Parts: sequence; C-alpha cells; structure tokens
Amino acid sequence: MFKKILLAADGSSHSLRAAEKAIELAKCNPDTSIEVIYIVDGKTSKEDVLYNWNTLETESKRKEKMAFIEKRAQKDKVKYEIKIIRGEPGPSIVKYANENMFDLVVIGSRGLNTMQEMVLGSVSHKVTKRAKCPVLIVK
Repeated sequence: MFKKILLAADGSSHSLRAAEKAIELAKCNPDTSIEVIYIVDGKTSKEDVLYNWNTLETESKRKEKMAFIEKRAQKDKVKYEIKIIRGEPGPSIVKYANENMFDLVVIGSRGLNTMQEMVLGSVSHKVTKRAKCPVLIVK
C-alpha cells in the first residue's frame, strides 16, 4: 500500500503517537521505509544557542528527541532514516513531502507549540492543505 512514508516529528507526545502509527503501517509491507524529519526553526535554533553553548550537546539533544522513534523502528525491523532540516515547520514539511514524492505523510495533531491547545495545530493544518499526497493526522 504505502512504500514511502514521511513522518514529521518534534519529540512531542503527539508526534510519538504519530510515529507509532507510521511504524504500524510500515510493518504491513517489508518494502516500506519511513523518513523521519525533525524541523529546526529559528525559534528552536535561538533557544538551543542560548541554553547550550556546545554544538555537540545541541545535536545530542535533538537526537534524544528522536530516540524513541529510532528504538521502536529498530525493534520492529522497519527501514527508517532520520533527517534534521532547518526552516519553518509547516512549509518545510510540505516542500520536503512534495519534492520527494511520498505516498503518505504522518504527523501529530499538535506539536510542542502550546499556544494552540483548542484547535488542530497550525503545522498539521498547513501540511494537510498543501501536501500532494494523503496526510494522516494522529491525535
């Protein structure tokens, strides 16, 4: 069914649930692979610099956010790759998804942004509207 899945993850509880769904889907077909993208936007980058002077430590903290996904994919023997991309989350995910011809984008309904607790997250909303492939939003 789906052979090329894009998982947008930021380490939030919603993105971890999205990862579980993406892995479940990937297990259905041994030819399926998941590309996990973690978007580092300007705000995140600024906070990283302010709180972590060491760039290796900053990179390590970003990888920690993806550790659950990595362990789960390895445990379930799902092919995966993790990429860290700089940019604004919504447009960056859409651009990456559309340029790389994914069969499906899996994204959490909300991310680490706590300002939008009552509605669908702005990033997932933008991705749903602009991606050229199906989008699965996980609550």
